[in-house]
Amino acid sequence: MAEPALNNLMEWTVSELSAALKRTVEDAYGYVRVRGEISGFKGSSPSGHCYFRLKDDKAVLEAVVWKTTLQRMRVKPEEGLDVIATGRLTTFAGSSKYQIVVDTLEPAGIGALMKLLEERKKKLAAEGLFDEARKQLLPFIPAVIGVVTSPTGAVIRDILHRLADRFPRRVLVWPVRVQGETSAAEVAAAIAGFNALAENGAHPRPDLIIVARGGGSLEDLWSFNEEIVVRAAAASLIPLISAVGHETDFTLIDFVADWRAPTPTAAAERAVPVRHELLARLAALEARKLSCWQRGVEQKRKELRLLARTLPAAEDLLAAPRQRLDACAVRLPRALTANAQLHHRDFARTAARLSPRLLSHRLERCREQTAAFGARSRRALIALLDQRAARIERAERLLVAFSYRATLKRGFALVRDGAGRPLRAAAEVAPGNRLDIEFADGRVGAVAEGEARLRPPPVPRTRRRLSGGDPGQGSLF
Repeated sequence: MAEPALNNLMEWTVSELSAALKRTVEDAYGYVRVRGEISGFKGSSPSGHCYFRLKDDKAVLEAVVWKTTLQRMRVKPEEGLDVIATGRLTTFAGSSKYQIVVDTLEPAGIGALMKLLEERKKKLAAEGLFDEARKQLLPFIPAVIGVVTSPTGAVIRDILHRLADRFPRRVLVWPVRVQGETSAAEVAAAIAGFNALAENGAHPRPDLIIVARGGGSLEDLWSFNEEIVVRAAAASLIPLISAVGHETDFTLIDFVADWRAPTPTAAAERAVPVRHELLARLAALEARKLSCWQRGVEQKRKELRLLARTLPAAEDLLAAPRQRLDACAVRLPRALTANAQLHHRDFARTAARLSPRLLSHRLERCREQTAAFGARSRRALIALLDQRAARIERAERLLVAFSYRATLKRGFALVRDGAGRPLRAAAEVAPGNRLDIEFADGRVGAVAEGEARLRPPPVPRTRRRLSGGDPGQGSLF
């Protein structure tokens, strides 16, 4: 092209060209369905949006799922899943690429669903959700049964009819959609809701939960393969029975449930026993118990008869004691007479020793001993009193000898302060102090005037030492 022609071309900014391309792509390709394998999926971004690529053996298409769209999707994106994506084709000016904004995802055929199911099953099994140790025992006769199913289908009628035939129980139905985009979330919420009920509330907490649905294709039953449903069933504290589909249908909730029923009717049969059979069994047990009791009583009666035969007769047991009693009764009068005579002789001998003359002699001796004891006690008392009087007299002489009053009689006086404490030095007296001076014949009050005049301490005397002598011993010369 010639240079003038190139100069006449319209000039675009980058933003204008990107906007024009965006309009062209969106106008030329509205909603499209694209089949491909999900690649580069690493989970939701912090904002909640998902970014991945759809690829085949020759090309790659960028894809994005907005957060609000992801929440309502029945099939969530997973790495390596072959899907059919439906959405709008657009461009992203920030990196000069085109992409599809996905609205729905569908597995591309049964093979893709089975692959997704196996991968999800391995993942949940690796977490231990299918372990037998986690399964709970089902109650024998539940008082309340919670049923999670569609309220308009034949499943709930079959369950109620079967329960009424076998053992009528109270049933709480939590209505849910059993297929569709919101089905999995509703089933999970129903299981969690039954577990959240208070035991004594307006709606009692069920003792058993049945999750039920009729048969259908793999796509129809897919809600019960969702992780949200499997995890809700695994977290249930109430025992749970899975009754989804027919006997040949298996979903992931079957592996995590506490018991898997092949059909909803079988779930009702497993939930409660047959009342008539229980009554008949109780009657049979009652009859057996009565028969056992009667046989036991008869056996004890026979054993009692055998033991009674081995025991001696009452007359034989009492014959010897009776004979000994008769013999003792015969000997008793003679023994009483002999005992009385023996005591009479002892009394007579004692009475002979207790004559008036002997008693008078003994009384005289006792008087003499009493008089002697009285004289001795008087002498001992007089000696004790003289000894105590002498001790008191010696103590009195010592008291007089050591008393300060004898010193006062020699012309001295005792000086006390106002509180009555003796004063021993002039330094203890201050001018104006009240003094109490005690003489031998009385006391006089006084008030100190002037300051105390203290004497110098006396000079200690020293011995003159003889020259040449031992300082420790004096000389004799």
